[in-house]
Amino acid sequence: MLLSLSIRDFAVVAEASLAFGPGLTVISGETGAGKSLLVDALGLLCGARADAGAVRHGAERAELEAEFDLADAADAAAWLREQELDDGGECRLRRTLRADGGSRAWINGRGASLAQLAELGARLVGLHGQHAQQALLSRPHQTRLLDAYARHPALLQATADAARRWQALRQEQAALLARGDVGERQAWLQHQLAELQAQPLEAATLAELEASHRRHAHAAALIAACEQALELLGGDDAFGRRLPRLRAELQRQAAHEPRLGEVDALLEAAAIQLDEAQALLQRIRDDLELDPDALAALEQRLARLHDLARKHRVPLERLAAQRDVLAAELEALADADQRLARLERDLAAAQADWVRAAGALSASRQRAADALAAAVEALVGELGMPGGRFAILLEAQADADPDPLGAERAEFLVSANPGQPPRPLRKVASGGELSRIALAVEVATRGADAVPTLVFDEVDAGIGGAVAAAVGQRLRALGRDRQVLCVTHQPQVAAAGHAQYRVLKAAAGGVTQAAVQRLDAAGRREEIARMLGGADVTSEARAAADKLLQTQAA
Repeated sequence: MLLSLSIRDFAVVAEASLAFGPGLTVISGETGAGKSLLVDALGLLCGARADAGAVRHGAERAELEAEFDLADAADAAAWLREQELDDGGECRLRRTLRADGGSRAWINGRGASLAQLAELGARLVGLHGQHAQQALLSRPHQTRLLDAYARHPALLQATADAARRWQALRQEQAALLARGDVGERQAWLQHQLAELQAQPLEAATLAELEASHRRHAHAAALIAACEQALELLGGDDAFGRRLPRLRAELQRQAAHEPRLGEVDALLEAAAIQLDEAQALLQRIRDDLELDPDALAALEQRLARLHDLARKHRVPLERLAAQRDVLAAELEALADADQRLARLERDLAAAQADWVRAAGALSASRQRAADALAAAVEALVGELGMPGGRFAILLEAQADADPDPLGAERAEFLVSANPGQPPRPLRKVASGGELSRIALAVEVATRGADAVPTLVFDEVDAGIGGAVAAAVGQRLRALGRDRQVLCVTHQPQVAAAGHAQYRVLKAAAGGVTQAAVQRLDAAGRREEIARMLGGADVTSEARAAADKLLQTQAA
C-alpha cells in the first residue's frame, strides 16, 4: 500500500507531500490545475521515462519520493529479497530528474536502474490512465490476469514442469546429434586420448622433466661453477683452513672478554656450514656430466609435449585436464546410440505429459474466460458503455513445441458500440474507455491481481449523472479490497471517496504554481459543491453535496 508521496520542483508543483491510507482516495481540482501530475509522478517512480520538461522552470532538478507498506505486496517483497534491496516491511522509491535531462533512481536508499524501478513498480502500482502505457494492453499481462482469475496454480505448474522436462531432453538430444557420427567421434577421441596417455602429464612429472632438461642444457657451466667453488672452499689459502687458528686465538682471550665466546660459537657454526656446503657441492659435481644424447632425448620429449599443447590449444600444464575431458567424453559416448534411443522415448513421454497438462490448463482457461468476459461485459454497461461487448479470445500458439506458459495466449476483445464486432483492446479503446474497461476488469477480478495499489486517471472522462455515480460506487467497492487512487472531474466519483485531495493552481510572482490540499469533511463538502455548481458555491449546491456524500458513502 502506498503510504506517502513527496514531490519537489516537478512541473508546476514547487513542493507537495501527500499521505495515503486504505480505501478510495480521490484527487479533484479545476481543469488544468495539475491533478494528473500526481499520477505522472507515481509513473516516473515506477520506471516511466521522463524528459527535462518535467523539471519546474528555474529549478536544477525535480525530486520524487514514495513510501510503501509491503504487508499487502508479497510479490514486491519477494522481488526485493531476490535483488538484495529489501529493508524491512517498507519500501522507499526515490528519483531525481535533472534539468539537463539526466535521471537517477534509488530503491531503499541504494542506487537502482530504470529497469529495476519498472520491475518493482509493476508489483506495487497498477496505473490506469488516458496517457499512460497500460499493462492491460499487453497480451502476456492479459494471460496472467486470466490465470489469476481462474486460480489454477497447480495446472500452471504442471504445464511448466512438463515443458521444461521436454526442453531439457531436447537440448541433450541436440547436443548428442551435433557431434555428428558417433563412431567417427569415438575413433577420433580414442586417437587423441592415446597420444596424451602416452606422455607423462602430471604436474610433478612435468616439473622434474623441465628441471632435468635445464641441468643437462647447462651442464658445462654448472660443472665449472661447482669446481671453482670447491677450489675456493678447500684450497690452501681458503678461509676454512685458517678458521681453527682464529678460533684458538679468540678462545685464549675469552677469559678477558666473555663476548668473544659468543663470536667463537658463531664461527664454530660457520665452520660446520662450510663443511656441509663443500660436501653438497661435491655431490652435485659428481652427479653432473656432459651427456649430449641424454639432452637430445629430453628435448625430444619436451618438444612432443609442446606440440600436443599447441594441437589441443591449451597451456602445457593443462594437458592433463584436457586428457581427462576427452576420456570423460569418450566414456559418455560409449552408449550414445542407446542414449539417443532412450531420449526419443523420453521426449515422446514428456510431450504427452505436456499435452495432458496443457489440455487441462486450456479447459480451465476457457471456463475462466467465459466467466470473466460475462462479468466484465455486465460492468462495462454500468460504466457508461451501454451495448458494449467484451470477450476473451484464447489464441493457440503457432509453435508446436511444449511451452511452459501453455498452448495459448489470451487476447481481450472489446466493442464499445452496439453492432460492431469485438476487436483487440489495444487497437480500439480510447483513453476514457480504456480506463473504464480497466476498472471493470479490476472489479471483476477483485482479489486475483497481486498489485496492492490501483491508480485511475480520469476514469470518468466523458460521462456524468447516473453513470458517474456507478463508477464512483465501483471504485469505492474496489477500495474495500485494494488501495485505490482516482483523479476525477465528477462530483459523484469524488463523493464516493474515503479521503480527498484538492489540487489548486495560482500565479505567485508571475510564476504559475500548483498546491495540493487534503480536505476535511467541511472541505470536501465545499469542493463537491464547487464541482456541482461551478465557481459560485450556493446553499443549494452545498445541500446537493451533502446528499451526494451521504448517498455515495452508503
